[in-house]
Amino acid sequence: MITWLDQSLRWVPAWTVSIVLLALLFGIGVFSHRVLFEIATRIAAKYDLFWRSLVARSERPTRLLAIMIALSFGVSMAPLTDHQAETLHHILLLGFILVVAWIAKVTLHIWTTVYLRRFKLDAEDNLLARKHVTQSRIMERIAGFVIIILGVAACLMTFPAVQQYGVSLLASAGVAGIVLGLALQPVLKNLFAGIQLAITQPIRLDDALLIEGEWGNVEEITATYVVVKIWDWRRLVLPLSYFIEKPFQNWTRETAALIGTVMVYLDYSVPVDAIRKEAEKIAAASTLWDGQVINIAVTDLKPETVEIRILCSAANAARAFDLRCEMREKIIGFIAETYPGALPHLRAELKTAETTGNIAVSAPRRAQA
Repeated sequence: MITWLDQSLRWVPAWTVSIVLLALLFGIGVFSHRVLFEIATRIAAKYDLFWRSLVARSERPTRLLAIMIALSFGVSMAPLTDHQAETLHHILLLGFILVVAWIAKVTLHIWTTVYLRRFKLDAEDNLLARKHVTQSRIMERIAGFVIIILGVAACLMTFPAVQQYGVSLLASAGVAGIVLGLALQPVLKNLFAGIQLAITQPIRLDDALLIEGEWGNVEEITATYVVVKIWDWRRLVLPLSYFIEKPFQNWTRETAALIGTVMVYLDYSVPVDAIRKEAEKIAAASTLWDGQVINIAVTDLKPETVEIRILCSAANAARAFDLRCEMREKIIGFIAETYPGALPHLRAELKTAETTGNIAVSAPRRAQA
């Protein structure tokens, strides 16, 4: 066929034949992809969501793949010089590698998304969901990063200069390995920290953390850093290695329920039993209390006041904070209205000397603080 074309079109310039032939093969690639894609769509419709999504999302990369395969035949058939044919084959090879990496990333993302559809982060008890979502997202980002690195490395290795450099690098692997290790230390450190976080999971998405003196929820975990959304909507960005090397508080490690603490300082004359009954009444009437823990105890005696600790539990950190605020507000209102004398006082003694004798008479007085 090539010989016949060469004899029939001898009068046509070679570059014109090459352009027409490549354009024809381009059209054949597009048409072939459309036919094969329709067939694949009908076949995938009989299978589960993963295969249907994979076929639908891979339409563009597979179209490019079909075009590049068709063009590779066209380059072999076109009347091109050796240099031109080699250059076009090299470009098509680079495109083929990148498209394969693209398809691999799309497949990974679809599989992760379909797998995580069974878990609901907005559920009341979302501990299991947060565990699987965090693990899957971290592993997806790490795997995606590895796919990109392998794709770029495969592209670079198609250049002879890079291949020669690779051979030289292997010959001096000792020094080069040390230099490369030092240069990539921060990247590799966070990469391995991400793998360790995915396996051990000291933190998960939506975990409530007390870190660097700030309280917030884990909003995003990437391949290199973690974003913590602070309670006032600020964002605290920390490297993954931070959570392996430094201590922090995770308030939702095993369960989201927390016990809130309210400290009240009152006069020694306070009736503790009345405070206990009122605190239990406030907790029972509150929609924030989970019905698990309510405890009132005198935990310390200070020179001027009595320290009373009120413990009350809630389903999560946010509700526990609101319950503590509600308990403070209502318990102080109850004391001020029912036992105003139980509020903290400052006691002082005023000593007056009698005009006769050296006997001093003390007159106790109380001044409200």
